[in-house]
Amino acid sequence: MPAKFREELAKGLVLTRGLDGCLWVYPIEKWAGIVESVAKLPVTQKNARSFSRFILSGAMDIKLDRAGRVLIPKYLAEYAGLKNKVVVIGMNDRLELWSEQSWNDFRTTMEENSDEVAETLAEVGM
Repeated sequence: MPAKFREELAKGLVLTRGLDGCLWVYPIEKWAGIVESVAKLPVTQKNARSFSRFILSGAMDIKLDRAGRVLIPKYLAEYAGLKNKVVVIGMNDRLELWSEQSWNDFRTTMEENSDEVAETLAEVGM
């Protein structure tokens, strides 16, 4: 993990499947709030149940080693296509871990479509 994030992650972190083919990293203290939010989703709605399963079933408590590294479980590394280089993205209350190729593909697509994305965000009050 980059040095600037290590202090916040020193007590532990939760690593889970994220959206768009990346992994989400939450400080252990923030994970409880995520679990609480997911628990409030209506179990009567199929998509809510599916999302809950997707996020929670992949979650793994992890500790940084002395060098600030984490061992990513095989099933999560496979999900995100992590092989050699990993890109770490700071995202407000979490980090995202991307394979270098997936991040470059996402970034290129986003750069090409930023105007369209901005228009749809305006529709939801952004």
